Amino acid sequence: GGLNLKLGDSMTTMKSDMSGAAAVLAAMTTLGEIGCRAEVHGLMGLVENMPGSAAYKPGDILESYSGKSVEVLNTDAEGRLVLCDLLAWAADRLKPTRMVDLATLTGACVVALGTMASGLFSRHDELAEALLESGRAAGEKIWRLPMYEEYLDLLQKGPADLRNIGGRWGGAITAALFLGEFVPRDLPWLHLDIAGPAFTETDLPEARAGATGAGVRTLVRWLESL
Repeated sequence: GGLNLKLGDSMTTMKSDMSGAAAVLAAMTTLGEIGCRAEVHGLMGLVENMPGSAAYKPGDILESYSGKSVEVLNTDAEGRLVLCDLLAWAADRLKPTRMVDLATLTGACVVALGTMASGLFSRHDELAEALLESGRAAGEKIWRLPMYEEYLDLLQKGPADLRNIGGRWGGAITAALFLGEFVPRDLPWLHLDIAGPAFTETDLPEARAGATGAGVRTLVRWLESL
């Protein structure tokens, strides 16, 4: 969280912020064991999140891999700064036909859907329906949320091309829109915000307290179907 420090209770569960990368690793490991007809690349943005003399600050302007500049308004919205470069690099270097990301991106998604469901964002209906169907088959709760283009205005104020947050309201939507600015519009891309179900502090029927592996079963089901 840099200089925008979390409250103490939230700091103790910051370890779950790597759940998106862990889900990618788990899915790739599973595909290696069961096989998959499609060519699949799994990318993980592995970084440390610590304040220090070289840490970035609110008000800093960063240049992304894509060349777009980003004004930092909240250093705790750091995951999207890693992920936007990962998405832009993947689109540029790998030339995929479809791209899906998973991230514990926003508390706003947890407010909207609670701790049992992931939020799905995509401009591509066919890809969205395929992931939703895979989620249903895998027994994971996923709900599609909108990507209203009008909300982009909240990210396009100030001295940089984008801000890394769009304000208090609709935070899960503006976070998805932020990521979408680093993906070519004609590339089918889907974002899963797994902030709610990625980590549980109590035992569940399908998972013990701790990391749940949210998104892994859905990803594997979908990739098996390709």
